[in-house]
Amino acid sequence: MNAPKRHKIYERFARANPNPTTELRYGTPFELLVAVVLSAQATDVSVNRATEKLFPVANTPAAILGLGEEGLKSYIKTIGLFNSKAKNLMKTCAMLVAEHGGAV
Repeated sequence: MNAPKRHKIYERFARANPNPTTELRYGTPFELLVAVVLSAQATDVSVNRATEKLFPVANTPAAILGLGEEGLKSYIKTIGLFNSKAKNLMKTCAMLVAEHGGAV
């Protein structure tokens, strides 16, 4: 799909829903990123249940890295595919810290 076609599709979406929302609960761009990663093949309800326990403890890339992969898994084990999601979130957090100073 070429760029002009993508822009037309986006413009149609924007006209149809100028203020889209999500049921995912988050407070920062990083928390939204984590919630979206966790939401793949999972319900928003299950993601919200996990993140309401995770975010008070670790809501920055450095804090997630501080938990370690096994520590992260303990918070997200109720979500399907949690092993691969934990591994990928750790890689994402490492990249954010190394390449972007922890900012999304």
